[in-house]
Amino acid sequence: MLLKSLRIGTFGPVLLVAGCSFASESLWPSFGFGDDDDVAQAAPAAMSTPAATPELTPTPPPQLGQTIFAPQAVTQATATGTFVGQKVAQHRAELVSLQGLIVQRNQQLQKSRQQTTEDAQRYHGTIAAIKARLQVGTTPGNPVLTSQWQAAQQELDRLSADVSQLNSLANGVASDSAMAAYLLEAARATYGLAGAIDEDHRQLAILEDETNRTVVLIDRLLNELSEDISRQTSYIGSERRNLNVIGLAIQNGEILGNSLFNRAFANAAPVGAAGVATPAAAAGLPAGQQPLVVIRFDRPNVQYQQPLYNAISTALERRPQATFDLVTVAATGVTGAEAALNVSRAKQNADYVVRALSDMGLPADRLRLSSTSSADVATNEVRIYVR
Repeated sequence: MLLKSLRIGTFGPVLLVAGCSFASESLWPSFGFGDDDDVAQAAPAAMSTPAATPELTPTPPPQLGQTIFAPQAVTQATATGTFVGQKVAQHRAELVSLQGLIVQRNQQLQKSRQQTTEDAQRYHGTIAAIKARLQVGTTPGNPVLTSQWQAAQQELDRLSADVSQLNSLANGVASDSAMAAYLLEAARATYGLAGAIDEDHRQLAILEDETNRTVVLIDRLLNELSEDISRQTSYIGSERRNLNVIGLAIQNGEILGNSLFNRAFANAAPVGAAGVATPAAAAGLPAGQQPLVVIRFDRPNVQYQQPLYNAISTALERRPQATFDLVTVAATGVTGAEAALNVSRAKQNADYVVRALSDMGLPADRLRLSSTSSADVATNEVRIYVR
């Protein structure tokens, strides 16, 4: 749609475009989108300007651990011929076997890290290509971008499979940790056996130290694995939400941005769930509060997704803990049948907006729904207020 005017007001710009309007509130810039009558009601335009392109903020993949877990070799010793010496030799052989497992775990870890890095590079390369094409503009539902989006989804699935491999590896290391703890206790208990000579206890002390170092190494391996898994799981969840928003952008043929979910929870504690509300005044909105967004469904296929995303994104930047009230306003119409038809259409329009917000990543518990009718509106509207 064509931009008609720009007004610089006290708290920010008011953009006026056909189909959708953003009214002023003291906390945020207001973006107004309406028909020609709306333009006439606004202050005189200062200048004309193109709509701002959303800023792209790609999320880099998390840094994986870099440690190489190589156990120190077990010290070999000459058999003493005593019963205690035999027990020491048995513990030593068990420690050598355990360290062999750790070497294998380390090899698996380094291989998995390399695979994860390669998968992440392919994923981000595909996403960069999609965003670059959306940045310059494209046709809605471009089949080339759709194919690339599907490829990105498959690559993200590979990253999920990489996390599953790390989880399996962590389970194996946890078993190794239990075995190492048992060997350490067994070595310490051997001190209490009768019939030992000084050489037995000397070898046993060396073995205890080496077993203890192995325990520490396994604990470090387990901790680093846990951190990698946690970071990767969070990252993949975030990217899945961003991928949903990119899918919506491909449908519309224009860039949106990162998921609103990721922005909403970047610097804020979770907000309690909210239920379905009554009309705006009953929902506790301040009297006379201006809506952040007004979408007027005065024609088929109103293109509101981009300005809607920009407004909600800006609100969350200013107040990350913000919640939103979506109020459906149906025109009363001339006859009762007309009014009933408008209520049905208004509900359908609200469903479209709610679905769009969900695709953009806005958490469900940040949105409250209500509906009303009004003789003051000429066409059905969806209004969004900020709490």
